[in-house]
Amino acid sequence: MKTNATYFVNDEKEPLRYGEINLINPPRQRLRGEELKEGVEALPVFCGFCGTDFELMKMGTKGALSEKFPEGESRLINGHEGVVWVPGENRFAIVLIRGGDSFDPTRFTEDESYFEYGCDRADGLFSDRNYFNHDMLLHLPEKYEGLTKLPLTLAKRLVFSDPYACAIFQHERMCDIGSAQNFRVIMAREKCSADEALKIAEEETFDKTVIFGLGTTGLFIGDRIRRNHPEAEILFIARSDESSEKVQFVKKYIGADYLCSFGLSEEETAERIKDRLGGACSVFVGTSGTEIESRIAFDYGVLGCNGIYDSFSLGPKITFDTMPFGFKNHVILSSINFTQKHMEEAIEILAESHFDELVELIDKNEFTSDPMDAYVNKIYSKGAPLKTAVIWNKNYISEE
Repeated sequence: MKTNATYFVNDEKEPLRYGEINLINPPRQRLRGEELKEGVEALPVFCGFCGTDFELMKMGTKGALSEKFPEGESRLINGHEGVVWVPGENRFAIVLIRGGDSFDPTRFTEDESYFEYGCDRADGLFSDRNYFNHDMLLHLPEKYEGLTKLPLTLAKRLVFSDPYACAIFQHERMCDIGSAQNFRVIMAREKCSADEALKIAEEETFDKTVIFGLGTTGLFIGDRIRRNHPEAEILFIARSDESSEKVQFVKKYIGADYLCSFGLSEEETAERIKDRLGGACSVFVGTSGTEIESRIAFDYGVLGCNGIYDSFSLGPKITFDTMPFGFKNHVILSSINFTQKHMEEAIEILAESHFDELVELIDKNEFTSDPMDAYVNKIYSKGAPLKTAVIWNKNYISEE
């Protein structure tokens, strides 16, 4: 079957293209031990752009995408955030992105493999139609079942299902590690049982939380922490002006504090953070994509003793001096993933959220007429909105 789509190729000048291509439908499995199944047809309705898409485009200019292509193909239909319509079931669905020959795709081992729709060896959402494993077409919340047109506000919220699921996973991992890291200290301090100490240690992990960066991942991690730890002190650090929409959003809906680091040296930034918190932080979440994160945390002492450094940035190297690192009992966590249960919970939360306020649209014709220009000069430009999305099939969207 042929369809129109945007897709990546290895090409120095035009790695992202739009046009007619042949669809493939190889059998895939959601998890190890499950049946291999050919995909069922779905029509992408609403699609969001992720920074991963931009990174894949840059990889294409370097001829480095071959391992990302589906087997036997020399292109990859991109896109992994959005809502599709399943004609065979007359319902909307969110595509569970990651599956494969693994018991848990977020924690795969050396003898296991995985695929990701729109990212890695499996075609994604920026197409008029495609095939997806039926078991990976997740339902919308029950109150929205039966819809034949998706309200635009709901579509904007659900476009974040993938990154919000990542935030749920990050929070889960920080709880796991924070409780294991410090429960023995709590036992000694409180003279309590191990079970009691584990609960206290998990809560205290988030006493003083620093989130370095103000993109979607940072916002969602902050939101997740606030929902589960209402007493946590949360401080965002970024270069955005205090009056920006993002800053106002975190203050209004997350109840977080904000520090603008624009014009400050790394040392000054660190001192301002410690002044705001009244000392070092208990957990430091790096989401800015810069190496400044680790220097602020380790070189300038923002991360306190027994604290956790949660690296959620792709690209920057983390460096630390082993002597103070060891004696301060720091832990570094880095894992950018989620499971089906994380995405299903994300869908429920997002459907009733305010995150639609952060999404701006690009016209489909504007995007498809020159996708390279749209990526560079609008979607990922310096002045781009926090999240850009596109209505891919207007027949299934209600804009009222």
